[in-house]
Amino acid sequence: MVLMTNIFVFGSNLSGIHGAGSAKEAYINHGAVWGQGVGHHGNSYAIPTRDRSINTSLELSEVKYYVEEFLDYARARQDLHFRVVKIGCGLAGFKEYEIAPLFSNVPENVHLPAGW
Repeated sequence: MVLMTNIFVFGSNLSGIHGAGSAKEAYINHGAVWGQGVGHHGNSYAIPTRDRSINTSLELSEVKYYVEEFLDYARARQDLHFRVVKIGCGLAGFKEYEIAPLFSNVPENVHLPAGW
């Protein structure tokens, strides 16, 4: 049996300022890189939900783009095990019913929060 590396998938901002919420958790405990707000770093994967100013949420269509980019990456990296938190549903202010459908077609190595 092959053990898979667990990757913490969190909501970020385009500036990569990981100062609060799941972004802070990713920075402190999962290898997220300060200044890198998109993609795989350490044992984390950043999906932006806020803009470079960190004060404004992205449009849902922009979040969808980054989610699709993540899902393509996850499909290509079957050796990794991705654990998604409820991205965008805290500081970014999205509702779960807005974000959860963006993850409707996930590969087997992506694990979603309860209720998604």
